[in-house]
Amino acid sequence: MSVDSDQSRLLRPVDREKDHVRGGSARSTKSTVLIYGDFLCPYCRRLGQVLRRVRRVLGERMVYVFRHYPNERAHPGSELASIAAEAAGHQGHFWEMYDALYDRERNVSRQSLLEIARSLGLDAERFERDLDDPTLRQRVHQDLADGRRNGVTATPTIFIDGSRYDGAWDFHSLLEALERPIGAQVQRTARAFANLPTSAGLALLIAAAAAIAFANSPLSSAYQHFVNAQFGIGPTPGGLSLSIAQWCSEGLLTIFYVILGLDIRREMTAGSLTDRRAAVAPLLAGISGVAVPAIVYLAVNPGATSSGWLIPADTGIAFTLGVLALFGVRVSAGLKVFVATYAIANDLTSSLMLAVFYPRTFSLGWLLVAVGIITTMAVFVRWRIYAVWPYLMATLGLWLALHLAGVYGALAGIALAAFLPTRPAPMAASLLAQAATALDELEYAERELKGSGETQRRLEQEPVWDWAARNLRAAADRLTSPAERVERATEPWSTYVVLPIFAFTAAGVSLTADFGPPDATRVFIGVVLALAIGKPIGIMLTAWAAAKAKIALLPTDAAAIAFVGAAFLCGIADPFAFYMADQAFQTSAYSSVAKVGVLAGSVLATAFGAIALALSPAPVTKAR
Repeated sequence: MSVDSDQSRLLRPVDREKDHVRGGSARSTKSTVLIYGDFLCPYCRRLGQVLRRVRRVLGERMVYVFRHYPNERAHPGSELASIAAEAAGHQGHFWEMYDALYDRERNVSRQSLLEIARSLGLDAERFERDLDDPTLRQRVHQDLADGRRNGVTATPTIFIDGSRYDGAWDFHSLLEALERPIGAQVQRTARAFANLPTSAGLALLIAAAAAIAFANSPLSSAYQHFVNAQFGIGPTPGGLSLSIAQWCSEGLLTIFYVILGLDIRREMTAGSLTDRRAAVAPLLAGISGVAVPAIVYLAVNPGATSSGWLIPADTGIAFTLGVLALFGVRVSAGLKVFVATYAIANDLTSSLMLAVFYPRTFSLGWLLVAVGIITTMAVFVRWRIYAVWPYLMATLGLWLALHLAGVYGALAGIALAAFLPTRPAPMAASLLAQAATALDELEYAERELKGSGETQRRLEQEPVWDWAARNLRAAADRLTSPAERVERATEPWSTYVVLPIFAFTAAGVSLTADFGPPDATRVFIGVVLALAIGKPIGIMLTAWAAAKAKIALLPTDAAAIAFVGAAFLCGIADPFAFYMADQAFQTSAYSSVAKVGVLAGSVLATAFGAIALALSPAPVTKAR
């Protein structure tokens, strides 16, 4: 999983009065490197050598900040070494003690620290008293606590200009990160935006707003021509041909459903859904989220316009999660999982209703093909096939079979998420041996080349380079399962490419409609009430009734008003509702009226949900 946004940014800013800061007196552009380090950590010592070389290049343009993170269990005596550095700092010699500690062997004792203090010209008696000063120990523990809040788990952990740096520690990589060439600046800006809790929601809603603006502007005809343009795959005729909007809605959105499915799968194995009763409430709510809106619509439209009852059935889960993202920490993890699980149940229920009441779009033969492909994926898991490509090929076939069967093809992403294999966690010792052997051989070859004096030979051209790269890659790959590799590769694309493109091609609906026909107002009111009132009430009543009956569990980390807000946001309609409006009313004026009702109901549901979430307290979560 990617690092949480509250951990990838430095929570406590650099303070020159409290932190230990080195350099930065130059007026030119400065970069700040902050290290959480341990004086007895051999890797911190190695990194320190690289940073010295970087400082020689950048000079005072580089600001270096050190915070203590002693790992007493792994390196006994590391806390005493940190206190010694603080004691030296009381006499104005922190950095001299810092250099001396990293220049020595790992073992330190009280006597060896006193010897270092005398060699630095410190007042030895005062230094020895300060080693027992509880305020210095508290100062070290404060850094340690700050590091833990920031997700630091090992040393050294690097932050560059307030953002966690997870890149390579070699000289050229660090120098590039600090010098900030254009490419690195673009990457850093993109990462800073992605780390904002609201970034996903903003990207989606901006794209949706742009679509509505285009669809109701002089560029409307160009926009409609673009989203309705046909794009085919295969021979003509006989190939698969869909509009751009359909490819985005049913094709691209498959990637989003993969991420959604992987999130739910993770919660089922080690999260809020480990108790299966936690899944009962959203599953039942997914059914009532189709039934109750239909009842509300039919109550308003009992006559000739009753055919539109399926229009408000589906929830636009991408938009719902996008709006939830805007509220950042106010939305608990358990609440997000509830909404995601509800969405899958809602999609499956609405697809079933579509197949039953619009049988002309349903093909039993292709559905049986889909079942066969799902069975094949289960066999892959049984055979312990850990390569990703067989599952991806099966998913493409499943998508095609579902589409031809008349079922929403993007649901193939859920199947991929369900069957991507995981692997037992490896023994760290064996991987450490493999990685250490590869790096030791590289280091030995590097020394040999330097000693030979042959300037024409380069390390990357030696046979050991390719051998070491293969072993390091194998060790790194073993740390992540195929499911985790797919999630890491696709999650940024899903959030910042797939969903905004989907929103831009799906949300562009004209706001003009003919309310002249006698029942047009009924259609409009029925759709609005079904989405903004019927769906949220159906979700809330069903979930709470199941919890009262003790057959289900509601998210324990979400306040009641936050749950109400999320239920209202589930009233945001899926763009599929526009297609259903055309199917229900064919070419009559009621179709455009229903589409405006879908937009109005979604906006009203968003407003109600946003108000409830704004009034809700931040969730209380357990400490890590």
